[in-house]
Amino acid sequence: MGKDSSVSSENPLVLRGRLVTPRGVVDDGAVVVDDATIVWVGPAEVLPRGWTLTEPTDATILPGLVDLHCHGGGGASFPDALDAAQAQRAVDEHRRHGTTSLVASLVTAAPDVLLARTAVLAQLAEAGEIVGIHLEGPFLSAARCGAQNPADMLEGDPELVRRIADAAGGHLATMTVAPEVPGADAVIEALVDVGAVPSLGHTDASAEQVDRAVDLGFDLLAARSNRRLTATHLFNGMRPLHHRDPGPVSACLAAAARGELVVELVADGTHLADGTVRAVFDLVGAGSVALVTDAMAAAGMPDGEYQLGPMTVHVADGVARVADETGAIAGGVAHLLDIVRTVVAAGVPLEDAVLAAATVPADVLGRRDLGALAAGRRADLVVTDADLGVLRVMRGGAWV
Repeated sequence: MGKDSSVSSENPLVLRGRLVTPRGVVDDGAVVVDDATIVWVGPAEVLPRGWTLTEPTDATILPGLVDLHCHGGGGASFPDALDAAQAQRAVDEHRRHGTTSLVASLVTAAPDVLLARTAVLAQLAEAGEIVGIHLEGPFLSAARCGAQNPADMLEGDPELVRRIADAAGGHLATMTVAPEVPGADAVIEALVDVGAVPSLGHTDASAEQVDRAVDLGFDLLAARSNRRLTATHLFNGMRPLHHRDPGPVSACLAAAARGELVVELVADGTHLADGTVRAVFDLVGAGSVALVTDAMAAAGMPDGEYQLGPMTVHVADGVARVADETGAIAGGVAHLLDIVRTVVAAGVPLEDAVLAAATVPADVLGRRDLGALAAGRRADLVVTDADLGVLRVMRGGAWV
């Protein structure tokens, strides 16, 4: 994406407004950007001497948002992109709306297709346009396939994991696996070995099967890094919670409450009820929640027909569904800032929503240079109006 201006190290930029930081909201604060780095954040009244304080504004300043799970946008689909230019369209769509760091997600497909698409996305990762690659499959439960093709789902194959990791060129960030699939343990071990985070999802597993997978993944990750497993869009594509058969939902919530796992939420007003979203934040805390879009090609586009891998998706009234007899929800059409706005409207504090949309997902990736308004982090900022409508986006010190 082109840059219309950048911040010179000879003339640091001072931005003023309501700041949302990991420590809370600063009603009248300042952010100082020097070149591509945030060098100071704090209340405007204590801005160090030598920097010029601007006039008060009604703007709200957020960190650049980090989306761990996105299949496309702007009419472009990562699972269907044949070259980097096509995939870049989706990256640009979300970046313009405040997502400055994006993990590009594929869906279940034949191994040769997954390898080819991964290689395309690796080009964007090498160029710094995306922060990683996520594979939602193919080691998933056909009983909980959602908007994916069950015919392409496989038993666990650690060798395929390694081939995909090689195609990703070191940029495989995460992969969704159903714990009950034969060979799932070997997949989890292989993912950690190649530096990726296992994500539990599209599963019909019992709570006990999820517990075992969490224990395995958590111990393996603890031996290599401070990262945690994730749960792919909690509730969606999972056996529902029942008081005599708690299944994966209860096990994931308990693991998140223990600090062993981060739960993804597609809190766009379609995938989850507002009360469900509030309950998860209350139960596990914002520090164990990652807000994600699960967006597909229709994000930022009008209603109509779109592709999500081999599945045709019909979007009507802003809801994407598979165009077959199941009518399954087929990803989202929102930008991550839209989801932050929806979550806040549902009653979650702004600082918690932003933590879950920026800081927590950056931590999942092991990227301590992203995801927060804090000195030393990359200068990724979203300037919004009082209603969280995007005004300007900065990435790496340059206005998008």
